Amino acid sequence: MLRTKNIPAFFSQHADAWLFAGLLPWLLILRKPDPDWEAYGRQLLLLFLLLLPVLVFGWYRQRWLRQFSRKGYITCWLICFGGALPLTTFIFFRLQPPGLEGFFPVSCAMAALILELLLTANASYRLQVQRIPLLQKISLENAVFITIALISLTLAVMGVSSLHDPRYHTPEQLLIGFEFSIIKILRYFGTFLSFFVQFLLMYLCGYLFFYINSRFLVLKVLKQKGVLWYILAAFAAVAVCYPLIAQLLISLPVNHLLGTIFPDNPFKLENAFAALGILLFSLPVILAVQWTRQNSRILQLEKEKAGTELYLLKQQLNPHFFFNTLNNLYALSLQQSPQTPESILQLSDLMRYVIYKGQEPLVGIGEEVKYLEDYIQLQQIRLKKTPDLRFTQNITDPALQIPPMLLIVFIENAFKHGIEPAEENAFLHIHLQCEIGQLYFSCENSFEPQAPAAPGIGLSNLQKRLALLYPGSHLLQTGVKNHTFKAELQLNRL
Repeated sequence: MLRTKNIPAFFSQHADAWLFAGLLPWLLILRKPDPDWEAYGRQLLLLFLLLLPVLVFGWYRQRWLRQFSRKGYITCWLICFGGALPLTTFIFFRLQPPGLEGFFPVSCAMAALILELLLTANASYRLQVQRIPLLQKISLENAVFITIALISLTLAVMGVSSLHDPRYHTPEQLLIGFEFSIIKILRYFGTFLSFFVQFLLMYLCGYLFFYINSRFLVLKVLKQKGVLWYILAAFAAVAVCYPLIAQLLISLPVNHLLGTIFPDNPFKLENAFAALGILLFSLPVILAVQWTRQNSRILQLEKEKAGTELYLLKQQLNPHFFFNTLNNLYALSLQQSPQTPESILQLSDLMRYVIYKGQEPLVGIGEEVKYLEDYIQLQQIRLKKTPDLRFTQNITDPALQIPPMLLIVFIENAFKHGIEPAEENAFLHIHLQCEIGQLYFSCENSFEPQAPAAPGIGLSNLQKRLALLYPGSHLLQTGVKNHTFKAELQLNRL
């Protein structure tokens, strides 16, 4: 079988394993090892053996997700993290090898488990974002506003719950403690609402600078005028706004209740530094989010463009198939063959597959194989001499899905340019092999050089479809040798 290696794909398929491997040196670094490379290498090897179940699981995670059901995948997870990892941790804890003494093996296992839970939570969150359109529409500004509202609500709850508590509430000031009292919230509900509004207003003053930075300074000034204009505009915005905002914050009753959080002088320079700090720290976040948005728009445009091209290619491919199959039916009707009714029914099934399944992005490999077998049988009926025809299949992954009408091009080409023009000794040997995430297909047929070989649209369209559907993860080879035409196709990362 032909094999290809794609280095970026190799790393992306085993990304979790690389993350767990990156955890190993950090665990040793945090323990402050001795400056001895030999000891460091020995400890790194021992740590590798300790966390070997985790590394194995990270390496095969994507394959197991495709290969097993949800129940089977959870079983694999429990075997690795609930069985093998505790076992290796217990062995290392009892052996106490040099460099991994004490409870360090237990700490390493816990760190690996925490990293796994973070990866699982991140994958679940990304899945929920894709499923719930509302989450996709939440912008950075809205996310910050929601966070501010939740913080203000929390502070209001704790502030009211700390009222009249001698540990926090004195005649001079109120300290906000980690308290929650539903009775005080209901009793002083008006104070609770007042606290919430004032805390929200305090944070919204900082949010104002963030909003100005996001929607005006970065989006308009920085992108259109450059860095110098951005710096000058930022200082100008702070100079105009910070005295007014500082005066508003000073006048809030909660400012005096909490012990004068903000200084009485609204023109104090530290207020300006606080505003400049908000602009400075929010700048990288805003740039990263806007770059992500721009990149998403580019990817979406490319996806729409690729989808349009695929649709046009399918529209070209379907008439090509119709012409071939109608010619078959016409030949049978001229011969008044008793097989004509059965062939019409079979042709109806083929048309149904082309019209309905052919418009779907993916079909099961079993459906595609049935389509190929029906087409071959229909083609054999109209041939004068029976060719040497073999179709071998080795499908170890029946759940594999591929784009519809991808393999028929080879068989159409074999009949049109190889089987039909040949007078004797015509043959067609087809082999299909499906493994986990990979497909290999070969089509070998007799070929006469003197036969007309005008290029059709089939193979050309196939090459374009493969370039759009499997960029960098497919291999297509065709060639003629000793009156034999052979085509081989390999698809990776299915």
